[in-house]
Parts: sequence; structure tokens; C-alpha cells
Amino acid sequence: MKLGNSYFYTIRENLKDEDSVSGNLLARSGMIKKSSSGVYMYMPLGLKVLQNISEIIREEMNKTNAQEVLMPSLIPEEVYEASGRRQGFGSSMFSLKDRFNKPFVLGPTHEELFAVAASMKIRSYKDLPFNLYQFQNKFRDEPRPRFGLIRVREFIMKDAYSFDIDENGLNVSYQKMFDAYKASFDRMKLNYSIVKADTGIMGGLLSEEFQALSPIGEDTLVICDDCGYACNIEIAECKDDSITTFDKHLPLTLVKTPNAKTISEVANFLNLPANKFVKTMIYRVDDMVVACLIRGDKDINEVKIQKLFNATKVELADSATVELITKASVGFAGPVGLDIPVILDKQITHMHNFIVGANKNDHHYINVNLADFSISKIADIRLIQEGDQCIKCGGSIHFEKGIEIGNTFKLGTKYAKAMDLMYLDQNNQLQEVWMGSYGIGPGRCMAALAEQFNDDKGLIWPMNVAPYKVCVVIINVKDHQQLETGERIYDELNKLNISVILDDRDERAGVKFNDMDLIGIPIRITVGKALINNEVEIKLRDQKDIVKISLDDYVGYVQELISNE
Repeated sequence: MKLGNSYFYTIRENLKDEDSVSGNLLARSGMIKKSSSGVYMYMPLGLKVLQNISEIIREEMNKTNAQEVLMPSLIPEEVYEASGRRQGFGSSMFSLKDRFNKPFVLGPTHEELFAVAASMKIRSYKDLPFNLYQFQNKFRDEPRPRFGLIRVREFIMKDAYSFDIDENGLNVSYQKMFDAYKASFDRMKLNYSIVKADTGIMGGLLSEEFQALSPIGEDTLVICDDCGYACNIEIAECKDDSITTFDKHLPLTLVKTPNAKTISEVANFLNLPANKFVKTMIYRVDDMVVACLIRGDKDINEVKIQKLFNATKVELADSATVELITKASVGFAGPVGLDIPVILDKQITHMHNFIVGANKNDHHYINVNLADFSISKIADIRLIQEGDQCIKCGGSIHFEKGIEIGNTFKLGTKYAKAMDLMYLDQNNQLQEVWMGSYGIGPGRCMAALAEQFNDDKGLIWPMNVAPYKVCVVIINVKDHQQLETGERIYDELNKLNISVILDDRDERAGVKFNDMDLIGIPIRITVGKALINNEVEIKLRDQKDIVKISLDDYVGYVQELISNE
């Protein structure tokens, strides 16, 4: 690409409507442009990066013998009703009606349609296994789009789906995809961690996430450096490391605690530590109201509650419901005398003579023990905290923030049952097909790379994903020798299939250097005064040193720089 007559622009100042480093740099470098909240245009340079990322993924998919297809974005709503997922997506799914008043949606994901496609081939066990994938736009009506390409309403996803006769076959297909994902992210040079995750609305037997490490990541990752344990905080198990004491049970006593509702307020009033208290949180779990008990210095993990009840929705009960259940204002709920199910975090089984709300305004019970109230379930419902013990090795865990760039699911037979996807086995008996689902967000990869590879001058793209590997900057385009040499270098590199930009604009050298630094081209060749000695200057984007190389040797030097990456 020659910049002198190309669509190319950069923005000097930071943008007020971009709330992340990646969003700001990608927009300033002319790679993306916001169209509306959570919706972006990909400009020529940005599209090149996106295509390079997608091609890496495509190559790794093809190595597994997966075959590429393309599904529609406009899908009859009944497809998601048949699988039972329409209600789960709720308002996050864009919906519309055609001229015949038939309801359609813009696809947020494509498991159902791939199951339909698979049914065109599958008759017997001899037709399995196989794997199909696509690069397709997805649509999700995010309530709060943010962080540039990280949380958007329209995005491209590479989604793949494997089809097998049984769980063993699924395990083999899953491992192939898992390895292909690792190879893809390694080739992009991303710094990432692989964590166990909640299966969520996808359902199934197992979910693992590929998380690019970044301070602005929306996911919290639980990491143990001692044994390598890694998990999304949503499903991280808490080690039951409490020590049971055998204190004498003291008599249950009602005490007045005026104007003390929160744990800290009651702790200060009674002059006792927060770990002597038990919080009672009233939740609505689908259509049921339950009380969840957790130690005073801990927090409840709502995902664990959702999985405990196999629920669709979990939320704190509103104040009216709390007051109806407890006969008291919010802040005084307790388990004693409650006639709703009581869910006890297992850590509380080690506690004695603790303090709870009394279901009476301005009152709490002290010296409460497990025998003083009814318990429906005992389970790990605690949200893990940094510094807690690792569930596997007992080491100390720490948190990292991550951007989810890929995920893999063992779906099992969930969608086969919903979509009637069956095959005849060797005994001529109908069996359900086992499916896996695998997704990568190329746009999120692009944003994650921009978050991880930048400095105060702009982007620093890794060689494999950069829009161009080399930029040739002509210092003075009015100097015939510089212009001729720059164009010759540009032509020579193109003939070697090395992607290259020629900055032949009539601009000051500082403007050109700043633009090339901003857009993050890995190798810069400067054609200027060094031509007197038959030399050009070569500089790597991520280094300060400039090397002068003879025009006779520059090609080999550039090829070596590229191969070293």
C-alpha cells in the first residue's frame, strides 16, 4: 500500500468516547470507527489485522480436518424455542418480524443451526465423527457496551462444532480443538491463561475459557502458581479450611442493636469481629425464595447458587419480599424461625455461638448454633477470596483479570435431544449424537493484543498479526534518489510476498515516524540521508536502536528479522 494515494488517516489526540487503551489506540490509528454504541466499522488497516488473526485461526482449524461453512444471521425464532434457549437469552437477543409477521432473531450463537446441518449427513455411526466451523457475525444486545471491541453488540466469531458417537469420541474431538486454540493464540503471541468456567446458557458437561491477561479484563481468574490450578471466579471451589472448635453452646439470646444493620455496624456495636457473624441473604431463585447463609466476612457466589438449583435466574429479593418473609426491615434477616428453605455455606458448619439477624427491627440473636434453625442444604456457596487456599494443593491463590478470547464446551447430548439429532449404532439402535462447541472472537483477540502490545507512542503489533510487516518511509519525496530508492525497496519486498507500506506522502519526517509508530508496523526502513553511503536505516518498533544497512544487504536482514519472530 502506497500512502500517497490511499485511504489513510490517524488521530493525534486521545478520544473521549473510548474507555480503554485498545479502543483508543485502534480508533486513533484509523483501524476502527465507532458507528453506534457497541458497533464498529473496520477500516482498511484494522481489517487487515482482523484478517491476519482470522487466517491464523483458519489454518489451525483446517489442520484438524474441520470444514468451513457459513450460516445465516437471520434465524427463525422457533429454532431457539425448540432448543429451550429463547427464554434464557431474553432481551439480549435482537428480535424482529418479517412482512408476514413471522418472528425472527439475529443469531447470538449457532448451535441449533449446526445441529440442523449435521442432520443432513448423519444416518448411522459410519457418518461420524466430523467438525464444521464458520466465521460469522453474532448479535447480542449488550446492556452496557464498553472497552472498544471487547464488549460489543455486533461481532465476528469463529465457532466450530464437533459431532461424535459417544463421550470418548467427544473427548478426542475436544482435545483437537483445544490444541488448535492453544496453537492459534501462541502464534498471535498473546499472553493468556486457560481456566475452567461455568457452562452458563450453553449448558453441557465442561467449559474452559482462554483468557488474555489484562488489567481491564471483565473476568476474574483464580490462579495458583504452585500447582497450575486456574479457574474463573464464578465457579472456583473454596477449600474447607476452617477448624472446628468444641466450644460449649451458650443459650440463644436476643439483643437489641439499634440502628445497626450491616455486619460492620453490628460488629462495632457488639465489639466482635466480622467472622463471628453469619449473614442471611434472601434470594429469589427462579420462582422460589430462599435464604442463603454465609460467614460475615465472606460473600456469596450467585453462580454457585444457580448451579445448586439448576436455575435460570438468581437475584437478590427486593425489599418488599424481604420484609414479607422476615417481618422486619432489610438488614435484620436471620435463619431462626424462617419458613423458607435455608441454604448454609459449608464453612458455617464449623462455627459455634455466632450472631445472626433476629427477623425483628433493631435486634440480633447471639450465641446461635446450627440446632437453632432448620437447614435445607449445605453447600459451597462462598465467593473465593484472594489469599484463600487452593482447592487442589493448599497453596495461596491470587487473582488476575482476563479478557475472554475463546471458549470450548463439551455439550454432550443436550442439543441432540432438543433438535432430535440421532444416528443408528452398530446394533441398529437409535442413539443421540454427542456435540462439542468451540468459539474464538477475532475482534476480541485484536483488542487484547492492542491492550498487551503498546507504549506511549502507539500500537506494537506482533509480526504475525500486523497489518503490514514493513513500512518504508521516504524522508523527502522531492529528492529523486530517495523517492526512486523507496519505490524500488517497496517493489522488491512485494515480490518476496513481504507485506509493506510505502510512506510517500509529502509530510514532515516526524509526522511519518509518529504515524508508523501509532499504527504499530514491526519494521521501519527509513530512506534518507544515509543513501549517500548506499545505506538505509532499519528500526524495530519495539526497540530504540537504529541500524544502518547497505542496500545490498537489507533484504536478507529484513527476512531474518521476520523469521526470528
